[in-house]
Amino acid sequence: MYRTNTCGELGLANLGQTVTLAGWVQKVRNLGAMTFIDLRDRYGITQLVVGESAPTALKDAADELGREFVVQVTGTVIERTSKNPKIATGDIEVSLSELRVLSKADTPPFTIEETSDGGDDLRMKYRYLDLRRPPLQRALAMRHRMAQSARQFLDHEGFLEIETPFLIKSTPEGARDFVVPSRMNPGEFYALPQSPQTFKQLLMVAGYDKYFQIVRCFRDEDLRADRQPEFTQIDCEMAFVEQTDVLETFERMARFMFRETLGVEFAAQPFPRMAYSDAMARYGNDKPDIRFGMLISELTDIAKGHGFGVFDEAEYIGAICAEKCASFTRKQIDELTEYVKRPQIGAKGLVWIRIDDGGEIKSSIDKFYDAATLQTWAARLGAQKGDLIFVVSGTRSQSLRVLSELRLELGERLGLRDRARFAPLWVVDFPLLEWDDETQRYYAMHHPFTSPKPEDIPLLDTDPAAVRANAYDFVVNGVEVGGGSIRIFDSGLQARMFDLLGFTPAQAQAQFGFLMNAFRFGAPPHGGIAFGFDRFCSLFGGADSIRDYIAFPKNNSGRDVMIDAPAIIDKTQLDELCLESNVN
Repeated sequence: MYRTNTCGELGLANLGQTVTLAGWVQKVRNLGAMTFIDLRDRYGITQLVVGESAPTALKDAADELGREFVVQVTGTVIERTSKNPKIATGDIEVSLSELRVLSKADTPPFTIEETSDGGDDLRMKYRYLDLRRPPLQRALAMRHRMAQSARQFLDHEGFLEIETPFLIKSTPEGARDFVVPSRMNPGEFYALPQSPQTFKQLLMVAGYDKYFQIVRCFRDEDLRADRQPEFTQIDCEMAFVEQTDVLETFERMARFMFRETLGVEFAAQPFPRMAYSDAMARYGNDKPDIRFGMLISELTDIAKGHGFGVFDEAEYIGAICAEKCASFTRKQIDELTEYVKRPQIGAKGLVWIRIDDGGEIKSSIDKFYDAATLQTWAARLGAQKGDLIFVVSGTRSQSLRVLSELRLELGERLGLRDRARFAPLWVVDFPLLEWDDETQRYYAMHHPFTSPKPEDIPLLDTDPAAVRANAYDFVVNGVEVGGGSIRIFDSGLQARMFDLLGFTPAQAQAQFGFLMNAFRFGAPPHGGIAFGFDRFCSLFGGADSIRDYIAFPKNNSGRDVMIDAPAIIDKTQLDELCLESNVN
């Protein structure tokens, strides 16, 4: 056998044993009479020693080793005279009697250690080397544990793991599809699924009342730290359920995964549930970070009419109160002002009101508002002595976005967003539809199969914008981890929904006729949820980017720089697919 033990398991209990190890050479230290070698595998590092009395051939073999050589060694476990408490095997070392080089290695282009000297692009190009580093090994091991805990929970709950097709029909709603030409059907294309949505609904019609799948999905959209063109979902659906049933089931799953993976226990009471309208009004976004306060308060009614044009002409005026921040310097306030004026946030400025420790109020708009008026603002925000208030004005949506970003940035600077602390909640009662001025039509805020709240169905004909969706998002620490809804299962209601979205009956039949036809044969009430698994993993790992939790991710341009994909294909392949290349 190549090894009797791994490089992370030997300890004092193994003293005197003869063992065989295999792995990669992390480091060689030649001290003249003795040579020390750090041998690494994914389980850890074991120190090897070639002693003063070792045979010359063994010493020569050790001298020829380089970083990342793959070797097999045999020796005796002995106690280290200089122990290393930083590694699990730090009490012992292996005194070698045999050393065999299995594979030589070129010097790697960056250090394969806890912290590497390679930049992102270089490490992406040599991803297989980057994957040898302990941080990525821990990340992928955690991803595995999370997947297993999800499967264990869902299996115990009676869910069946059922695979759905990857080659499906393209739908124009939502993000752009990746399309795949069909050789056997010239001029026709498959699409890669953005989600298994319609298939899991068909499984409910088919009688499989509890379905799940840890599934790869695809979206051809612009990328960022928490988005990839191909990603993984924990995709689930249940029949004969209402919203409460779904939320209770998957709240228990989340608790189980936190406990099994991180050892984190939550209080017994249910996770908070917050209406979308409240989330937007108090946090400025639909995925609030509730680990800290600093909630938004509207001041429009009491801030207008004082001769300050910026406020008098604004649709909305809102503010947040940063507790105990009155000591902020002008430089710190200017930095925050510049932060929210960045193009991606879009603020035109930032008004501040300081309440010093003696209770005196000072402001950047003193010439327009006296202390008594500003005190009424402070009272609405619950501001106290030593607090600092920031005020923003403009359109309602723009101002809330600015205040949301400012709140999160302040939370980060003040150490209020502790990554080791988790605050989950459900956001519910989203709008069913959103109006687009450019195309002069409604779009589904989630997807066309989301059911309206039963009590809002009469509004579909009179006030579609006021209809709330029977939908919900699972949010943790300001990150949307999952989302779902109760589905439409009545073909008549589904037809009304398609009509609101601008589909003619013929278009609806062409795109989704297979689903509507299935409903004719008895569809149960059903609903489900999909968790963004990559994002869930990065949340558990305390990282902003999902890349380290995916073995082979794409870069920000959607490229795999390691294998150089996407790439031009041969003309013969194009001809077989009845395609022409527009590349010169």
